Amino acid sequence: MTTAATTANPVLRIAPAAPAEAAAHFRASLAFHADVSDVAAALAAGGDPGFVVVDSRSTESWDQGHIPGAIHLPTALIPEQAEQLLDKSVPVVTYCWGPGCNGATRAALALAELGYRVKEMLGGFEYWAREGFEYETWQERERRTPDSLTAPVDAGNCGC
Repeated sequence: MTTAATTANPVLRIAPAAPAEAAAHFRASLAFHADVSDVAAALAAGGDPGFVVVDSRSTESWDQGHIPGAIHLPTALIPEQAEQLLDKSVPVVTYCWGPGCNGATRAALALAELGYRVKEMLGGFEYWAREGFEYETWQERERRTPDSLTAPVDAGNCGC
């Protein structure tokens, strides 16, 4: 039975999934995605993070800024160059510009179809820079002041 409150409420117009279904969905989501802060923490810990980061954008975009240590592999070149640049035994984390771009998703799909284990980095390069992590340009290394809407203020992590 639908009440007037749930009919009018856009959040509950479609009921939430059952807890077991929701748990399965969110567990699966974490198998496919990593966030910028987690990638940065793993890279900053030193040693082998257990994955390689792939920037799937154009050369012009790469030159504007990229994650230090990332491999530049534009999506269109994945079929012909992935095996020369990546080891199938090492998981891959892809990124593109940001949440408004699905380039990292396309790159992750292309790599998965070639047999790579892959995750997409949510937020892309935009959130990497907005959260104040160091990046490289064709000229130098840079770091922006963290955006208080995307990164914790005066805290080591967001507590997520």
